[in-house]
Order: sequence, then structure tokens, then C-alpha cells
Amino acid sequence: MNKKITILYEKYGAMVYRRCYSLLGDDALASDATQDVFVALVDKFDQLSFSTPSSLLYRIATNICLNKIRSRQREQNVIQADTDDDLLERIANLEDLENERFFKQLVSKLFQQEPVSSKTIAVMHLLDGFTLQEVADELKMSVSGVRKRLRKLKSKLKELEGFEHV
Repeated sequence: MNKKITILYEKYGAMVYRRCYSLLGDDALASDATQDVFVALVDKFDQLSFSTPSSLLYRIATNICLNKIRSRQREQNVIQADTDDDLLERIANLEDLENERFFKQLVSKLFQQEPVSSKTIAVMHLLDGFTLQEVADELKMSVSGVRKRLRKLKSKLKELEGFEHV
């Protein structure tokens, strides 16, 4: 098995790297992904058909790179969500009367024409600290549905006039 992997690496390693680099656009990430492709070969060696090795390696490289891209996007979304959550937390902690009035108007506009469940999702996740999975289980929704509702609320919050004065 190791001999065959070595031969495949020597013959197709550069092709795999080029594919990874074209998708990821970064030398270090492409090198890591190339290594991951050959690790996947070792892990799944008995389950794979090597009749067309270049196609197999190309497909594995593409899948690994797409997974890395998705992971990177999720990490960036978490950073953005943290920023949005900070804004929502600041709104929730407003104390003086003027800000309280502003907060009530903002919340009223935010949830206008939204299903009641969207408000429930926001409260459970952002204020009560429930995970997306816990909210989804409680409301009998999918996690992606919960995430989509939160994204919609955050997007709507950004669009509302004057929210940056909070």
C-alpha cells in the first residue's frame, strides 16, 4: 500500500498541488490540502478504485479544498456574528430613558413583519445563550433554518436607519 501511495505522490503530487492552489489561492493552504489528499488515500485505500488515479486524486483534492473554503467562511461568519451579537448585546443593555425609547422603536421595526418564532429564536440564542442546535430542537426546526432566521434579523438590523447611533 505505501509503495503505491508513494508512486501516486511522485506521479500526481504536483497536479494535486496545482488543483489545491487554484482553489485556495495560498501556498501554505495548498500544501496542507495536498498532504490531506494523500492522507485520505491512506485512510480509504481499501475502499477506493485506482482505475483512473488522476481523476480520483483531482476529485479528492477538490472536495478537500471545498471543505477548507467552507470552514474558512464559517470562521469568518462566526467573527462577523460576534460583531453583530455585540451590537445586539449593547442594545439589550441600554439603560437611560432616551436609549430605552430608541431600543423599543428599533426592536419594533426589527420584528415588524417577522414571524413570532424569529423573536423567540433571537431571544433564546442571543440573550438566553442557547446553542443553534438547542434552539432548533426546541422549536422543531433545522439548525440551518435557525441560522437563516438569525442572519435575516442581523441583516435587517443593519439596514434600519440610525442603528449606528446606539
